[in-house]
Amino acid sequence: MSSSLPLADAAAGCILGTAVGDALGLAAEGLSRKRQQAIFPALDSYHFFLGKGFCSDDTEHACMTANALISASRRPDRILDSFRSSLAWRLRFWLLGLPAGVGLATGRGIIKLWLGFPAANSGVFSAGNGPAMRSPVIGVLYGNKPELMKELARASTRLTHTDPKAEHAAFAVALAAHYAASGRDFDATSFLEQMRQCFGDSANETIAAISGAFASVDRGEITGAFAESIGCGKGVSGYALHTVPVCLHAWLSHRGDFRSTVLAVIRCGGDSDTTAAIAGGIAGAEAGKAGIPAEWLENLWEWPRTVSWMERLGRAAALSTAGKDSGVVNSPGLFAPALLARNILFLVVVLLHGFRRLLPPYG
Repeated sequence: MSSSLPLADAAAGCILGTAVGDALGLAAEGLSRKRQQAIFPALDSYHFFLGKGFCSDDTEHACMTANALISASRRPDRILDSFRSSLAWRLRFWLLGLPAGVGLATGRGIIKLWLGFPAANSGVFSAGNGPAMRSPVIGVLYGNKPELMKELARASTRLTHTDPKAEHAAFAVALAAHYAASGRDFDATSFLEQMRQCFGDSANETIAAISGAFASVDRGEITGAFAESIGCGKGVSGYALHTVPVCLHAWLSHRGDFRSTVLAVIRCGGDSDTTAAIAGGIAGAEAGKAGIPAEWLENLWEWPRTVSWMERLGRAAALSTAGKDSGVVNSPGLFAPALLARNILFLVVVLLHGFRRLLPPYG
């Protein structure tokens, strides 16, 4: 595999890749494969609002995770506790901004945080894919410290989800992002063995699901065929053991090609904004900003989390891992009151898409 990018480029590419994948998949979110293809015969541009792309909760969670990692870096002696606390408060205030898309388990977990449950015990028993969308940036920044990467992924997961499968899947995404960012040749045996060493027999179900994806890639199957083989023929569900194997399949099938990775996973249908965000985060860590199609970046109409802001966030997060030599690293400023106005506009567009789906073609 090609040599790795500088960490700052990989982190910026991870966050931008998440955002672009999220925005591309958003218009098709929840559609079956057949209906998606009928409505959107071409998917190489944004179809959400006047040819422009907006991001959903997937990107917001990735950005909050990066922000929390920056905050935690100031307390290297208590990095896990600091990360957990910072991310928990960011999630609390994120919910107050009336985001249009909130997973059921994530919403319940955040409500428990507001009710006073400690961050270590706020999650609900669910194997949803929410934690996986927060994981790529963890893998990019801390993949060279496997035990810390595991504990950070665990802390992020258990804020909202307590089913071990959600944690194992989130770790697998972080590990894949580490492979991508470091430019490592992929070795399925080593990847799965690292999961076994981290989690033992408790991860057998997750390992089996991911192993199936790797075997499918070796056979040369396309991602859509693999998704159909695991019961996702109409669309990929939000179940972590559906989402994550399909995302890893798309990445490995098109490794080094950001465009093809993201489009392959979107064409599987279902929870396409999240699957494309996860696959985009992994592929973006390998491609960097320069490897993401320029027209997709130019037409991403996110505010106040602009493309420039997200790039600066990724670079700041990378700098924060350098330790004392980097000094105090701060997240780029964000005009928080603007988020509510943005979310109201976003909700209106989401409702318009809901009405659009009542119309033909039906596929």
